[in-house]
Amino acid sequence: MSGEEEENAAELKIVEVALILEHKYELLQQMSDDPMNQLCVLGNLCPETVEEAIAMVPSIKTKGWAHDDDAIEKMLNDLTLMKKFE
Repeated sequence: MSGEEEENAAELKIVEVALILEHKYELLQQMSDDPMNQLCVLGNLCPETVEEAIAMVPSIKTKGWAHDDDAIEKMLNDLTLMKKFE
């Protein structure tokens, strides 16, 4: 391959990656409405406060189960307790 062909090939790969990432982002946005996915994200990210949980998964206040702060705090405590026993 010539230098120009390699450049064009690299650009094409970047475009392909961009399209894949855009698609993944759209899928994650759709999944954020699902309460089980919200719980999984919180379980993986391990926020320590309600404010952190809402910042990481804003839809937890508005979509899915639409928890109030007390319910989110209880959920975080339950997740922390489960992690201790892993």
